[in-house]
Amino acid sequence: MRNVVVLAPALLAACAAAPGGPPVHGQVPGYVCNAEGADRFIGQPATAETGTAILRATHSASIRWVRPGMMITMEFSASRVTVRMDSEQKVIAINCG
Repeated sequence: MRNVVVLAPALLAACAAAPGGPPVHGQVPGYVCNAEGADRFIGQPATAETGTAILRATHSASIRWVRPGMMITMEFSASRVTVRMDSEQKVIAINCG
């Protein structure tokens, strides 16, 4: 039993992501969302064209559209932008994750 206790920290360290290692679940290498300045899209219609412009402006690999009352998962992805819209399909908030 003592050997298991001694090995536990080494085994846990082996599970940690090393720099330059494989990407964390949900992240796309080379893309890191930055929503600074994305407020200019608030009030615009939630269209494919707006989504493409938001992706480009935030340097994100993927976009998650969130409608009113929609349940979403809480996992974080640094390469994803989340766009919330109102009942009239207008953008009301933009954030990373």
